[in-house]
Amino acid sequence: MEKKLITDQLNEFLSLTSDRSVPMIMQTPRLILRAWFEEDAPVLFKYASDPDLGPRAGWAPHQSLNESRHLIRTLFTGNAVWAVEWKETSEVIGCIGYLLYNQSNIPIQKDEAEVGYWIAKPYWNSGICTEALQAVVNCCFEEKKFSSLWGSYFLNNPASGRVMEKCGFSRCEGQTVCPNLQVGGDQPVGLMKLEKGDR
Repeated sequence: MEKKLITDQLNEFLSLTSDRSVPMIMQTPRLILRAWFEEDAPVLFKYASDPDLGPRAGWAPHQSLNESRHLIRTLFTGNAVWAVEWKETSEVIGCIGYLLYNQSNIPIQKDEAEVGYWIAKPYWNSGICTEALQAVVNCCFEEKKFSSLWGSYFLNNPASGRVMEKCGFSRCEGQTVCPNLQVGGDQPVGLMKLEKGDR
């Protein structure tokens, strides 16, 4: 499947079904947030195999192209996870989404969600993650009707906390751990929260 056809085909699919088993497409000035496709596996592996990336977000670096493909088929599905596509090159450069209360790494209420994200290392420190997160925040409050959003970050990765801060999240007192993470489950994390009424 040619890369340039992916967005058009997804839009056509959404126009034919009311079942949003794939996420709504969102655009920002530099990004397209869309569903993941198996054709994205090579670029996912290219970036997710970087040993400096995954552990900062709680997961191990990908070891093979097949592993990346498997995760697209099994984990990067549903309507709560987006591939972050760089408009300039049509290349996927990251992933962003949210977890419901029964999937969350931290205790939250039924009408709340936990956001999570990562951006490939070559695109760090350029505001891309903030741009993507703001789009997801808007979706979560305006379309999904959550009352508040949570996020966590490893204390040795303060940049992730600053991304949430730029999107209006406030730091919560204290620290916790997320024992169900693939990597770093015993490391302290900071918590941040954004109430719908505080936007």
